[in-house]
Amino acid sequence: MSKHVFKPTILREYDIRGIVNETVFEKDAEAIGRSFGTLVKQKKLDSVAVGMDGRTTSPMLKAALIRGLTSTGVDVYDIGLGPTPMLYFATYELGTGGGIMVTGSHNPPTHNGFKMMLAGKSFFGEQIQQLGRLSASGPFEAGSGKVIEHPIMEKYVTRLLRDFTPGKDLSVVWDCGNGATGEALRQVVAKLPGRHMLMFDEIDGTFPNHHPDPTVAENLQDLIQAVKGIDANIGIGFDGDGDRIGVVDNLGRIIWGDQLLAILAQDMLKDNPGAPIIADVKASQVLFDTIRKAGGEPIMWRTGHSLIKSKMQEVNAPLAGEMSGHIFYNDHFYGYDDAIYVAIRLLNIISTGEKSLAALCDDLPSMVNTPELRFECPDEEKFDAVARIRDALAKNGAEFTDIDGVRVMTEDGWWLLRASNTQAVLVARCEARDEAGLARLKAQLQTALKDANVDAPAL
Repeated sequence: MSKHVFKPTILREYDIRGIVNETVFEKDAEAIGRSFGTLVKQKKLDSVAVGMDGRTTSPMLKAALIRGLTSTGVDVYDIGLGPTPMLYFATYELGTGGGIMVTGSHNPPTHNGFKMMLAGKSFFGEQIQQLGRLSASGPFEAGSGKVIEHPIMEKYVTRLLRDFTPGKDLSVVWDCGNGATGEALRQVVAKLPGRHMLMFDEIDGTFPNHHPDPTVAENLQDLIQAVKGIDANIGIGFDGDGDRIGVVDNLGRIIWGDQLLAILAQDMLKDNPGAPIIADVKASQVLFDTIRKAGGEPIMWRTGHSLIKSKMQEVNAPLAGEMSGHIFYNDHFYGYDDAIYVAIRLLNIISTGEKSLAALCDDLPSMVNTPELRFECPDEEKFDAVARIRDALAKNGAEFTDIDGVRVMTEDGWWLLRASNTQAVLVARCEARDEAGLARLKAQLQTALKDANVDAPAL
């Protein structure tokens, strides 16, 4: 079996991803299968579940991936088209040694890639680099694995609905963004009480209506208008592969990831007093304070869905989440990010509670903050730039945490600067109690960037 070298830009922190026929090719998919299959066999495992999203290039990449996997003697369970969390579910339901999802997530239609699990855990970081080295050097396992067509959508939908708690009927708008959640969601809402309006549920890898990224306000405008138009209780949007959620309240306001996690956490802690709940370093201080006030143990952790999942397993947290809309339930569920499942748990809170989603959000303390700010910085320089800023802060006696970049605490609030794991940028955010405090935090951030020789436009 032939050795193969990948373009280094596609071997990312959390997945393998690039532009099809520019940086990611059919032969790459086969090489990934060959190398991953070898790692599976080396762990004395023998099967891998494979799924795909609705992109036009996914069938081609999936076929090549399966060729590579079976060439190592690994049996493949082909679960077909659906969201990434359905693939995660399949690995547990079928007891496979690994799982690979062919998906470009929320990226443009020209992109595609692979998300992986091995032995029940996320496959990321150094493991992806190891796979790249193995592909380039060999040797590979050899064999003749079987392909088992194993549609799992029906079981997946049944599992999602198992934790639904009926209450008062709700009016819900769902925006699939033409992503991979469409068919699963049609089956889910057919069995839910209340009134359900589905938007853009036809799976179409060209994304003709809007980009499938629910963390960008522009992509939620259709959902907001629909919620207002039918006076719905809630609007729910999904990214391209269904592992990230976006939420709009009954007044048509966007509920951001940390606000959503605060609402979910308060409910979770009623049955799990004292439990650890994890959020990424970009989340509002309001979230961490809310978790503590509700009797939980807030844990601030590094940004990245694979990193959060690993931390959840380490501390046995029942719930975790990120600003990006990845929310993870380890309570009655498997500890991975499934946006449809999160939606069902959120519907439970609203349908069985006294308060509307808007009222639950208004109960949270109000802060002023920046959106996520991004500053271009070459990949080979971004981590050094953050390290220089960290050293200067330490020298000046600043109060900060450095679990992921630097998050600096002041009397006004906090500011964050970290190197992106996926792009040649530095990512920043500031949060304060009022506009004057926010201006002071932005000035501090600007000074820190300037001292690190990073070109930052006026904030």
